[in-house]
Amino acid sequence: MTSLADAATRVPDTRFDRLPPMLSSMWRLCKLGYRHEPRLMLWAFVLSQLAVLPDALMAVWLMLLGKGVLEHRSGLVLASAIGLGVSAAATWFLRTVSTRVQRRFRDKVTIALESHVARLQATVGTIAHHERPDYLDRLSMLRDQVFVLDHMYMSLFSTLGWILRLVVTVALLVSIHPALILLAVCALPTVITSAWRPGVERAIFEKAAQPNRLARHLFTVATTAPPGKEVRVTGIGPSLVTQRRQAWEFGFKPIAAVRWRSAMWHTLAWAFFGAAYVGAIVFVSSGLGAPAGSVLLVLAAGARLSAYIGATVSEIGFLRGFWADGSRRLAWLEDYAASFVAAADLPVPSVLRRGIRLDHVSFAYPGTTRLVLDDVTLSLEPNSVVAIVGENGAGKSTLVKVLAKMYEPSSGAIFVDDQPLARMRADEWRERLAGAFQDFFRFEFRAQQTVGLGDVPRVDDTPAVVAAIGRAGADDVVTRLTAGLQTQLGPTWPGGVDVSFGQWQKLALARGFMRDGPLLLVLDEPTAALDAETEHALFERYASAAQGTSGDGRVTILVSHRFSTVRMADRIIVMDGAKVVEMGTHDELIAKKGQYSELYGIQAAAYR
Repeated sequence: MTSLADAATRVPDTRFDRLPPMLSSMWRLCKLGYRHEPRLMLWAFVLSQLAVLPDALMAVWLMLLGKGVLEHRSGLVLASAIGLGVSAAATWFLRTVSTRVQRRFRDKVTIALESHVARLQATVGTIAHHERPDYLDRLSMLRDQVFVLDHMYMSLFSTLGWILRLVVTVALLVSIHPALILLAVCALPTVITSAWRPGVERAIFEKAAQPNRLARHLFTVATTAPPGKEVRVTGIGPSLVTQRRQAWEFGFKPIAAVRWRSAMWHTLAWAFFGAAYVGAIVFVSSGLGAPAGSVLLVLAAGARLSAYIGATVSEIGFLRGFWADGSRRLAWLEDYAASFVAAADLPVPSVLRRGIRLDHVSFAYPGTTRLVLDDVTLSLEPNSVVAIVGENGAGKSTLVKVLAKMYEPSSGAIFVDDQPLARMRADEWRERLAGAFQDFFRFEFRAQQTVGLGDVPRVDDTPAVVAAIGRAGADDVVTRLTAGLQTQLGPTWPGGVDVSFGQWQKLALARGFMRDGPLLLVLDEPTAALDAETEHALFERYASAAQGTSGDGRVTILVSHRFSTVRMADRIIVMDGAKVVEMGTHDELIAKKGQYSELYGIQAAAYR
């Protein structure tokens, strides 16, 4: 039997604890952009590099202009002045065209990136990443970055452009004397500190993500409508403001300390380069006794070298910091989502013939060792209605989530027609799953869409939606809506109406009944807001319709903490403390006079 100690010693999956390497992540993002907009991306890159050349040659024109003035050569002065004008005009023109092309590329690729991230998060095989604080922090930062991740392409193109300027400028300096290449070498500390600073700052941002997430949560609680009534009744508004400020300061304090320390090293690196620049001018003018033209070239090229290095290291800082950091998180999400498909090599059966079997299944939520399912072994027969009952916290909903592949078991295995469910694709399995859950979501669309989303291909199939509403007993809800199925739900939308919690619950139940022919139908306390008598009537009606009439071998699972509402099920499973403690029909369990019989009697007496 699996024990708590066994779970505690289980070797965790650490493949996704670290982010992928920076360069490979950026390359993957570049390939993603090229795949969606190849021509625009190519033109944006070429134009950004062409715009560099006229600007890089400005030092040559300035040197020739000074030489012409000093030597009283009017022809050289005119030619260099024309060169300066042409270079300035060409730089402006190419930058203008490049900016427009880049903006067009960014607009298009932004839509592709946002869709890509949304699709990845929606297709992750499980919801385990929503239970791990470190993964939540990572995803929270990615959501903030994805809307500006398109800037990485422009930052990369800009960085390459500044490097090209540096190459041209260094070549001009070396043409005076090879030793001047040391001026570029003296700039390396600024490059190193510029590349180092974003890394240490992003690392501390990662550590501070949790208090920052708490600060955002407290801000949301204090400023949004859902908690508004309780915030005002309890009078916790000032406390929320204070706690948010404390959380923000707690997260920002280490960030500020790291920024000051990294800024000090960066300043020292620039001071070192400034001293080298002064030394280069003295070396050319006094040490070499070079002509005035060469000194002017060192002054012009050296000054531009300083500006180019500053721009390059700044751009590298942005690239290695915010943009590269976002690309690493995106690459991590791609790898994480792909891991759930890699091992899925078995098809989902079209018909259940031998049913669903759980073999010594145990489960602990990610990041914890407390078992919420402990050595559960069950057989769910085809064409059967199975009820799972137990007190709150017994593990009923967790068992349903594991069956739906929302989580993978910590140990043990689940088999569908004797084939391991772990080797079936989550999306294909869920296409054969239907149901309603107690923690349903309120989709604020038109009523028809709110229900029709249960089977997306038929979302606009009015007869199918009406049939699902009838099966859920939600006809009265639709009848009271001002425009029937075309009524906009949600008071925050134009013409939208508000409905009660119980009405939302009925619409969610109807959504669960949209899909025809599921292999597994789950009703996980979808009627908790209704009274026990209404819940019993609904369960009994649907169980009667489901028993023996399904040609696909459907297994129907009814989950409730009310023992008295599921007595019509073919089999009742009683859970307590993460374990299955009893199984049988209603009559068998009553005759057994165990936990089910005792609690059934207590609950039944309460409703008399």
